Amino acid sequence: PGDACQLSNRSIIRSHRESCTNEESSEFLSNADDKKTPRFTDFEGKTSFGMSIFNLGNAIMGSGILGLAYAMANTGIVLFIILLTAVAGLSSYSIHLLLKSSGVVGIRAYEQLGYRAFGTPGKMAAGIAITLQNIGAMSSYLYIVKYEFPLVIQAFLKVDNPSGEWYLNGNYLVVIVSCSVILPLALMKQLGYLGYTSGFSLSCMVFFLITAYTVPILAFAFVCHPEVLPIYTELRNPTKTKMQHISNISIGVMYIMYLLAALFGYLTFIDKVEAELLHTYSRIDPYDTLILCVRLAVLTAVTLTVPIVLFPVRRAIQQLFFPNKTFWWPRHIAIAVTLLTIINLLVIFAPNILGIFGVIGATSAPCLIFIFPAVFYIRIVPKEEEPMRSAPKILAACFAFLGVLFMVMSLGFIIIDWTSGTSKGSSGH
Repeated sequence: PGDACQLSNRSIIRSHRESCTNEESSEFLSNADDKKTPRFTDFEGKTSFGMSIFNLGNAIMGSGILGLAYAMANTGIVLFIILLTAVAGLSSYSIHLLLKSSGVVGIRAYEQLGYRAFGTPGKMAAGIAITLQNIGAMSSYLYIVKYEFPLVIQAFLKVDNPSGEWYLNGNYLVVIVSCSVILPLALMKQLGYLGYTSGFSLSCMVFFLITAYTVPILAFAFVCHPEVLPIYTELRNPTKTKMQHISNISIGVMYIMYLLAALFGYLTFIDKVEAELLHTYSRIDPYDTLILCVRLAVLTAVTLTVPIVLFPVRRAIQQLFFPNKTFWWPRHIAIAVTLLTIINLLVIFAPNILGIFGVIGATSAPCLIFIFPAVFYIRIVPKEEEPMRSAPKILAACFAFLGVLFMVMSLGFIIIDWTSGTSKGSSGH
C-alpha cells in the first residue's frame, strides 16, 4: 500500500508537471503565433485561390493598356517579346523576394517589412511609395473615364455638335462614376469581396483583346506588388507556395493577353499606330458599334480596377498613422472618401498632373518592383540562413541595382521628352 501510495503521488506530481509544461508550451506557442500574426488585420483569410487570381490579375492591368502596340512598332516584334518575357520573369522573382521576406518575419504588410528592415524610415519609404504610385494609377484610370466616357456617350447618341449637355461633361461623369461605382466597392471591408468585379473587369479586357485593342506599357506592365501582400493576407489557408502560384498564374495570363493584344494592334496599323490605340480606331470610324462597345469595355475595366488599387493606399495610410488601431468603420470609410475626393479634384482641376505622376511613377515603381523587395530581402533574411555572399543575396543585390538603373533611365527619358517638347504627360501603371 505504501508503494502504491508513492506511485500515486508520483503520478500526480508527474501529471502536474506535464500540465504546467503544456501550459507553458501553449503560452510560448501562442506568443510565437501572436508574433507571426499580422497586426494589420483582424479577420481570418477567406478568399479562394481563383478569386485571388482575379484580384491580382486586375491589379496588374493598368491605364497604360492603350500604348504597347506603339512600343512594338518601335522595338519590333522579336525584341518586344524578349523584353516582355524578361519583365514578366523579373516581376515573378520580385514577388518571390517579397513572399520570402514575409515568411521569415511572419508579416504580410509591405510597410511593416520596411519597418523590420530599416525601422521607421523603411516603413515611411514603403508607405509613401505605395501611396504616390497608386494615387497616380487611380488618377490615370479616372482620366480615361473623364475623356473617353463623354465621347462614347456622344457616339452612341449620334451627337455631332455637343451644346454643353451635362451628360457629355467629363467632369460630371467622373464624379458620378466615382460615387456610384467606385466608392461602394472601395468601402468593402475585405479585398477578397472584389473578386467578382475583378473577374468581370478581366472579361471586359478579354473582349478588348479579341477585337485587337489592348496594349499595356511595357516597362512596368506587371506592377502589382502593393496588392500582393494584402491579397496574401486574405487568402484562405495561405502559404508562400500557394501565393507564388497565384502570382505566376496571374502574370502568365496577363503576359499572353499583353502579347496578343500588342501584336494585333501593331499588325493592324503597322507604322501608323498611335501612342494610344483607341484614338487610332476612333479616327477611322468614331461611330462604329464594335469600336464603341470595346471603348465601353475599357472604361468598365479601368473603373473596376480603381477599388483594387485603393485598398493598398488605405492600408498604407493606416500603417503610417494608425498602426495599432483595430478596424473601425468610420475611419475605413473616411479614408476611402478622402482619397477619392482628392483624386477627383486632381482629375478635374489639374489636367497636367499626369506629367507629375509620370515622374512619381518613374521613381516609385522601380522602388516597389525592384529596389524594396531586394533590399528588404537582404536585410530580413538572417545571415545564418543565407550569408551576404550567398548566391540568393548577390542576385537580390543585382536586382536592386537593376531597379536603380530603370529609375535613372525612366527619369532620363522623361527629362528628354520635356526638354524636346514631345512629352505627352502620360503616366503608366
